[in-house]
Amino acid sequence: MTATRPRLDAPPPPRPVEGKPLLELKGICKTFPGVKALDDVSFAVWPGEVHMLLGENGAGKSSLMKVLCGAYQADAGEYLHKGETVEIRNPADARKLGIAVIFQEFSLVPYLDVAQNIFLGREFPSRIPGLIDRRRLYREARAVLDLIGLDIDPRTKVHTLGVAQQQMVEIGKALSQDARILVMDEPTAALSDRETERLFAVMRQLQAKGVAIVYISHRMAEVFALGDRITVLRDGKLVGRAQPDETTPDALVRMMVGRNVDMSYPRNFTEQPGEIALEVKGLSAKNGIRDIDLTVRAGEIVGLCGLVGSGRSEVARAVFGADEITAGEVRVFGKPKRGGPDASVLADIGLIPESRKTEGLALIRTVGDNLAVAGLPKLFPDKLFSPGRARRAAEDLIARLRIATPSSNQSVGLLSGGNQQKVVIGKWLAAGTRLFIFDEPTRGIDVGAKSEIFALIDQLVAEGAAVLMISSEQAEIVHVCDRAYVMRGKRIVGELSRAELSEENIVRMGMHDE
Repeated sequence: MTATRPRLDAPPPPRPVEGKPLLELKGICKTFPGVKALDDVSFAVWPGEVHMLLGENGAGKSSLMKVLCGAYQADAGEYLHKGETVEIRNPADARKLGIAVIFQEFSLVPYLDVAQNIFLGREFPSRIPGLIDRRRLYREARAVLDLIGLDIDPRTKVHTLGVAQQQMVEIGKALSQDARILVMDEPTAALSDRETERLFAVMRQLQAKGVAIVYISHRMAEVFALGDRITVLRDGKLVGRAQPDETTPDALVRMMVGRNVDMSYPRNFTEQPGEIALEVKGLSAKNGIRDIDLTVRAGEIVGLCGLVGSGRSEVARAVFGADEITAGEVRVFGKPKRGGPDASVLADIGLIPESRKTEGLALIRTVGDNLAVAGLPKLFPDKLFSPGRARRAAEDLIARLRIATPSSNQSVGLLSGGNQQKVVIGKWLAAGTRLFIFDEPTRGIDVGAKSEIFALIDQLVAEGAAVLMISSEQAEIVHVCDRAYVMRGKRIVGELSRAELSEENIVRMGMHDE
């Protein structure tokens, strides 16, 4: 009799595991204003297992882990530790249960050294009251660094380290807590192959000691090489459980993207784009991207997609001149483009960055100041600033973009996220930009504002502009872009035409080889 593979469109019961779970979450719900982040999710981990947690961006993975570690309090549901009901009201409660989390966004203090970061809040007291035993602090930190194979001085200030080294320090910090349940959110995104191999060796040692590991990853090779069990979330709900030997990468991709997506942002896709606005050939940069080839034509929206750590934002920064190029060339409207952001502005390139608050806006300045700053050379070619002309230009943009603000004198930091994003776009309109690079244009804004942003982007290309759009939301790429490039491992691994552009194809290409 042939064994049947479990259905992957509904959550089958997990394979029986001996003994009680080390920790179990039952019926967890968590709601934020307008969003149900978790909807009746149950999740359990057993000692010594690696439990892979999968899902698209926004599926609820991070929310569930923040509930697990006490950063969020669930609105409903219960927690069981070794079969006994417990409460996790805050991170301190979680630490008492042996739960440690390595988040994608580092929780390190940049101007403290490595040892101080590893044992922050858990320093060793000296024999003299009120002082720290620094000799022991650095000795214990050295032992942790040796465990993870990181050969750096524990007295090194964290801000001087590269991203990969900071990631290893974050891992060491979690391991130093003698965790019994270790949550790892994309821990290898910034690591080299050698560092990744060392991390996997450490994980095997922890498993042998009975530590349960919850591992969030978009890399299919890791899922099948490391995982004992797999749980898939979609739109805040549990949609599937499986074991690696009972499923395939394609089946997991279908679980992750198998929802009906509303066509929220309809547009008329271009059939005959205009001249080449951006041509990139063999581009490599110090930020790690390699051999990037792409083109964007006037009148089209081209997507640049891929999973976390794939290198999308790095391409945008290199093209704009924010990060140093080491090889290749960038041509804008047929002319070679060299130099930094100032040269990009003169070449009619505008970057709407992923972090508008830290890189796109001067939050303590007014709406009018922010709208005018990039367009100063165009607004005042004689280099004589006119407050009246600047105010009129700002008011025209406020009306055109429907920016909700009492006046151009309002502090931009007081606007909503959607209106702040409009201000970032507006400053490039004032500069006469013809090539727009949008990096996560709808991050952190509500649905209504998203529709307005996409309507604005559509209007820009209808008027002849060219747009390169980066988004972690595959649905946005599919519904908005004329075609798209997919990245993996800091390289472009394929191009999808309009006919080929689907969420499933993006995720498949971005997660594993065809």
